[in-house]
Amino acid sequence: MSDTTFTPELEAPSVPLMPLSDLIPYALLTALLAIILFYFVGAEEGATSVFPGMTMHEWVHDARHLLGFPCH
Repeated sequence: MSDTTFTPELEAPSVPLMPLSDLIPYALLTALLAIILFYFVGAEEGATSVFPGMTMHEWVHDARHLLGFPCH
């Protein structure tokens, strides 16, 4: 049996962090997309409907139940 052990001498490269001001556009885009998705899942039906008929409701039907929105 050998008593030698392998010890790596390399260090992991450091990742530079982005300033918060650079993340603001991504945060706003993410929030906008989340609000649009929330609207289509939760409110796209009836008087506030953007698309006529029940097509959008049927596409997001299971997501409505998953998030707790009543729909029937």
